[in-house]
Amino acid sequence: MIETLAIVIFVGTLFVLLALGVWVGAALLTTAGLGMALFTSRPIGDSMALTIWGDQSSWTLTALPLFIWMGEILFRTKLSETLFRGLAPFLRGLPGSLLHVNIGASAVFAAISGSSAATVATVGKMSIPELRRRNYPEKMIIGTLSGAGTLGLLIPPSIAMIVFGVTVNESISKLFMAALIPGLVLALCMMVYVSAWSIINKKTFNPIQEVDVANIGRRLLDLLPVLLLIMAVIGSIYSGTATATEAAALGVFGAVLLSALQRTLTWASLMESIIGAIRTNAMIMLILMGAGFLSLAMGFTGIPRALAEGIEAWNLSPVMLIVILTLFYIVLGCFLDGLSSIVLTMAVIEPMVRVAGFDMLWFGVYVMIVVEMAQITPPIGFNLFVLQGMTGKDMGFISRASFPMFCVMGVFIMLLFMFPGMATWLPELLSNR
Repeated sequence: MIETLAIVIFVGTLFVLLALGVWVGAALLTTAGLGMALFTSRPIGDSMALTIWGDQSSWTLTALPLFIWMGEILFRTKLSETLFRGLAPFLRGLPGSLLHVNIGASAVFAAISGSSAATVATVGKMSIPELRRRNYPEKMIIGTLSGAGTLGLLIPPSIAMIVFGVTVNESISKLFMAALIPGLVLALCMMVYVSAWSIINKKTFNPIQEVDVANIGRRLLDLLPVLLLIMAVIGSIYSGTATATEAAALGVFGAVLLSALQRTLTWASLMESIIGAIRTNAMIMLILMGAGFLSLAMGFTGIPRALAEGIEAWNLSPVMLIVILTLFYIVLGCFLDGLSSIVLTMAVIEPMVRVAGFDMLWFGVYVMIVVEMAQITPPIGFNLFVLQGMTGKDMGFISRASFPMFCVMGVFIMLLFMFPGMATWLPELLSNR
């Protein structure tokens, strides 16, 4: 009975604060403080200070601001232009032609930015004018951008994956390894959908196929800096020569070097990247502070343990548990951004998942995918807001254009459940070396 009352108070307080427009981090801290005051006799101030300091002083967490800064630097360079020039000649022969550039460029940029919003904005600035000039359908331009832009949450290095790893105390490097193959397969699934759509609509799909293929060598040179940076950052993690934090520092150095070689690194752009990274990191850190304190408060009330015992008593099959969690995250994504969904729910969801026997590396990949779905779910889909500002289209049109990619992600969740080795094979292989 006490646990039920605590859940009602926690959830009710949190949603009231969020509905009033209070920052997510502040809402979490306030809710946790109220719960501590009502259901425990422990000193609130001391508990909050110890929890926040313990969480924020994690060495693993230092990778987060570095990856954010790396993405900010690259966001302000001409990397997007070189990506389009480099990928376009190699993708034009596929059904759907240059629509695949949205997916391919998003996958590549996701591997060096770690941010979904940065991926959509960067690739969109490059591809939208080019695809419009070639008479590509607006709904497919927007749909492929919104869906593929979410790959920034899954393909390592992923900011959301770092937050998940810190929250559930899992190895960031192993999570990155687990996410690599599913991220590439999801991108391939999106390309399969685009190809199928173009074949079905071949009578009405007649874009202008204007791509410079005369100098393939130069196009490869356009891709070379990006490929080298990806190999340096991710390869150093997978080879075991660098931790996620050390690889992030290497990524920042590589981003600065690329910017300098492209002659787009100015004092103004460097300051803009620093300020942008500070703002994003401060927002995420405040959310993590609140999430850590809320987890502590809920732990004192016994809610996670009671919920885990309840789930175990229900004897739900693994399939039913995943179905329920998927629906839960999709509904939650209608009201919260993906990062907030992760930190708000892990204190309760993690014990359930562990009791059910799921591999946490696999579950981390699964969570990234359902959070990706939330990124294109109205009314709080961040990618939808980014695209609305870039295209001038209304939210209804953007949501309808994004719906097929939402369905592709839903199908991919079923594939991931049927073939869990997609997420677990690479970490096991590299761990046994």
